[in-house]
Amino acid sequence: MEIAPGALLKTINSPADLKALNREQLQRLSDELRQYIIDIVSVHGGHFGASLGVVELTTALHYVFNTPYDQLVWDVGHQAYGHKILTGRRDNFISNRKYKGLSGFPKRSESEYDTFGVGHSSTSISAALGMAMAAKYKGESDRKTVAIIGDGALTAGIAFEGMNHAGVSDTDLLIILNDNCMSIDPNVGALKEYLTDITTSQTYNKFKDDIWKALGKLPVGSRFSRDVASKIEHSIKSFVSRSSNLFEALKLRYFGPIDGHNLSKLVDTLNDLKNIPGPKLLHIITTKGKGYSLAEKDQTKWHAPGLFDKITGEIYKKKFETVQPPKYQDVFGYTIIELAEKNEKIFGVTPAMPSGSSLKFMMEKMPDRAFDVGICEQHAVTLSAGMSTQGMKVFCNIYSSFMQRAYDQVVHDVAIQNLPVIFCLDRAGLVGEDGPTHHGAYDIAYMRCIPNMIVSAPMNESELRNLMFTAQLESTTNPFVIRYPRGEGVMPEWKTEMKEIKIGSGRKLKEGKEIAILSIGHPGNFATAAIRELKMDGLDVGHYDMRFAKPLDENLLHDALKKFDKILTVEDGTIVGGFGSAILEFMTKHGYKNEVKMLGIPDEIIEHGTLKELHNECHYDANAIAEAIRAMMKDKISVVSNLHG
Repeated sequence: MEIAPGALLKTINSPADLKALNREQLQRLSDELRQYIIDIVSVHGGHFGASLGVVELTTALHYVFNTPYDQLVWDVGHQAYGHKILTGRRDNFISNRKYKGLSGFPKRSESEYDTFGVGHSSTSISAALGMAMAAKYKGESDRKTVAIIGDGALTAGIAFEGMNHAGVSDTDLLIILNDNCMSIDPNVGALKEYLTDITTSQTYNKFKDDIWKALGKLPVGSRFSRDVASKIEHSIKSFVSRSSNLFEALKLRYFGPIDGHNLSKLVDTLNDLKNIPGPKLLHIITTKGKGYSLAEKDQTKWHAPGLFDKITGEIYKKKFETVQPPKYQDVFGYTIIELAEKNEKIFGVTPAMPSGSSLKFMMEKMPDRAFDVGICEQHAVTLSAGMSTQGMKVFCNIYSSFMQRAYDQVVHDVAIQNLPVIFCLDRAGLVGEDGPTHHGAYDIAYMRCIPNMIVSAPMNESELRNLMFTAQLESTTNPFVIRYPRGEGVMPEWKTEMKEIKIGSGRKLKEGKEIAILSIGHPGNFATAAIRELKMDGLDVGHYDMRFAKPLDENLLHDALKKFDKILTVEDGTIVGGFGSAILEFMTKHGYKNEVKMLGIPDEIIEHGTLKELHNECHYDANAIAEAIRAMMKDKISVVSNLHG
């Protein structure tokens, strides 16, 4: 479906075209840009509210700064849709997040305007500071660097690490704090309250505005030289507010807060700040979902709503003829409540993903036992470890790719002390349209190499419940990983009675003859489908659901390896160091010489697309499993074919 941009937006193929507009045309362009985002996302899907909230800022930045020579670093990349549209990707934007199409996030290989790849939050200040330091070293004194941080990203530790360094760096760095009180869910914590205090403090803001007016710093003309005025203004603000303004205390010159939807004010302010040297921070107030009333009212729901009717606001749901299974994350959300009602030691922790992980159910029902700690994966892990030392059973729910940010804490604070923290790794395996920054490709490999760690994966919802039940038992004294994919449930009747699973035990799902599949986690369902197909070829394939990548079920492996000459391993993680590698290590240790083929995520960066497209590309869906078995059993298939002939 072709979607035509507005008449003015249609003429903008680069920021150079944008700069040719007069000031009066900028608001019209912004209105058309906002409508184009609504038109595209309603029909083709994608993130929604974040980019709507920075339309005016995006227009102003490309109008004022000399991009791409001046470098913009977007934090939490789903703010950057408008940026992509204004930088030569307008007509191709319908391919956003589609297989082989534009990435949903800034991507260096996609455009020279995308200065830094993002997907995880809070990296902009550090990356932009590195660019600014390099520009200073190279003598590029006219080059400007801007970090745009928002959607809750300032809560993460790395953002503070970046600001701490930036304040003493003597670099020409501008940090724009896009303050909309939201990440995906509402922001939490003391920092949110602090920013609210700055925003609403009449005394502080009146004093600051008086200084600007007195020195001619507001964009209405200037009676003093800019250098002298800025020095006086900085001295007075430092004297009065250094003890009360966090950013000034970090030696970042603080400006704002200003209305992030007042385009004229933004342009004037950015032009002023462009001429003020040194590290500085501009605080703007925006509304996530600005310009689409439903998104403004329910910002969590409209963060990434899927396809919808832009007129009525109806979000389209897939129509099914039969009862559909719930998502794995919802099974987690309901099951943890069920367990917590019986075990008063159970707590839940998530770093800013209560809706995505479904911990929101427990937060609503048991607010004193379930916590959103903000975009702070490291803190979430060590907080869980601290609670664990006091006998609590903590389910620390973090997306697989986000857990990478807390790896040191997993090793140092949990595993070395052998604390029984339960890591529920949502979005394990390939996640689809969010692409390589979000694929949970590496957790089996990076978790199973850690001493004391238990690494498990359920094949279905019932197994997830059983693993959660097992993990919270008093007899479970090791850190315990339960990894499961995004969505993809297989059991409409999922609420089975929970039972303990012996740690390190798998299960034989099907007897077979010449060849066996060893699977872990959800791909076991692909294997089951492939086995049904292979039966038509006269192949009787055995199937073992191993359940644990660590510890392995050695008895079950000996059984399989002694019985079958040919083994196929299947996993939804990297085959480098993953589950298949664990099987090969076991075979080497015990002297087995079986023929083994491993299916899983290959040793390359997997881009974005639908799950079906990516499973097919990585060759571990049902068809790929069947083809791999046929290739391994081609001699027998030839014999059977000749007999039938």
